[in-house]
Amino acid sequence: MEKPRDEEKDITVNRKAWHEYTILQTYEAGIVLQGTEVKSLRSGKANLVDSYANVKDGEVWLIGAHISIYEQGNINNHEPTRTRKLLLNKSEIRKLIGKVKEKGLTLIPLRLFFKNGKVKVELALAKGKKVYDKREAIAKKI
Repeated sequence: MEKPRDEEKDITVNRKAWHEYTILQTYEAGIVLQGTEVKSLRSGKANLVDSYANVKDGEVWLIGAHISIYEQGNINNHEPTRTRKLLLNKSEIRKLIGKVKEKGLTLIPLRLFFKNGKVKVELALAKGKKVYDKREAIAKKI
């Protein structure tokens, strides 16, 4: 019998990341959210442009991601650009710590998506492109 495929639905995609960086490796991480953030994400109000992830004290944090305020929320609404904790395995975090210390490598979020009702982040270990690399990529598309 065939195993049912995980249901995935994109919330937002960081298209700028593919232009600005060379993607070396991707990781799927969970994210710690408040209730109003999940409701806002269900209505598709998020932006990953200019956001990045940072490893600090053995934990991975998403910095600069914008999740809009939920309109029907009350005084307990969330702050739109707060720092959010990402959930990864210890072994994955150890690998990331070693690789992020390398010169020029950074962690950037590629997309936010729902997987079986849970919000996930696709993180990429990436290296910044030079201006001439960006021009080359544009030339290849044409």
